[in-house]
Amino acid sequence: MSDYTLHCFAQSGNAYKVALMLELSGADWTPQWVDFFNGASRSPEFRETVNEMGEIPVLDHKGTRLTQSGVILDYLTSELGTFGWKNEEERREVLRWILFDNHKLTSYTATLRFLRMFAKTGETEVTAWLEGRAKGAYAVLDAHLNGRSFTVGDRPTIADFSLCGYLFWPDEIGIDFSAYPNINRWLDAIRALPGWKSPYDLMPGHPLPAKS
Repeated sequence: MSDYTLHCFAQSGNAYKVALMLELSGADWTPQWVDFFNGASRSPEFRETVNEMGEIPVLDHKGTRLTQSGVILDYLTSELGTFGWKNEEERREVLRWILFDNHKLTSYTATLRFLRMFAKTGETEVTAWLEGRAKGAYAVLDAHLNGRSFTVGDRPTIADFSLCGYLFWPDEIGIDFSAYPNINRWLDAIRALPGWKSPYDLMPGHPLPAKS
């Protein structure tokens, strides 16, 4: 049995944040597929036995069970000794960008992608509003990355893994990323890290079966 088990599915950017951290750290880990699109994570059994919040990702490690990607990334930094910070100032900066990502970048991006790619709602007032909010977050990140290789310091940290989690799917999000050259350069730098894999190559569940 692997040291780490990650409850995940291929289309989850939040799960990808953790999967990427595990993979690039050389951890002994196994993905455990959750049939999210058929309601597995929202079932009473899942809420009672795996995660009361009904969400993915969930990480199991030697009797410890963790949820919420930011918490898991912080835990893995402590356990694996990788992609962390040099001092308390950097630790606070890493936390600042993870919180920004969770509140301003992933929240709008993930919802917009879900509506366009999976719910297939078409273009609505909701998707227009979400796109505006997502683009605002991208502009902040793009400006911050000007002249920087990574988000915090001169090397990748868990802040980068949190922020990039949904950004390898620009076509599915439906936003032209050419307006964000620093983000594109930064994503290329993450792709160049030894052992990098795309979300669909790292976690099970892709492609989704066609609906009858």
